[in-house]
Amino acid sequence: MTRRAATTPPPSPPASADDIETQFYEALRRGDLEAVMAVWSDDEDISCVHPGGARLVGPGAIRASFAAIFRNGAIDARPEQVRRLQSHACAVHSVLERVQAAGSSGVQPAWVLATNVYVHGAQGWRLVAHHASPATGAAVPELPEARSTLH
Repeated sequence: MTRRAATTPPPSPPASADDIETQFYEALRRGDLEAVMAVWSDDEDISCVHPGGARLVGPGAIRASFAAIFRNGAIDARPEQVRRLQSHACAVHSVLERVQAAGSSGVQPAWVLATNVYVHGAQGWRLVAHHASPATGAAVPELPEARSTLH
């Protein structure tokens, strides 16, 4: 009698752009290249801009950049002050990232302004663009709370 190995069903697609964003930042903190790439769309036109870096287009270029970054360790980046714009198939998140960076005087927070763009398709929600820039100034950038008024 031959025993078959139990198969694990594939994970269900992320239910929201927030879910895939959580997976992205958790993967960065673990330095897990496969998990980082799993949140991206399979589309050849996906793009990524790291702070101070060039625009990277396509899964191969994005994978290579994260592999190079992770050679120096994981990225302790945590999203704060997330602002969301969403339709039924697209979401844009404007994020203030708190990045714990090791320096000569110990671990110091650094701030990065990022825009994450997600689309919803057959695979569920997937990241299609990540654009990050260093925040200027020593303090946390203040983002005023927007109040919407309908006329």
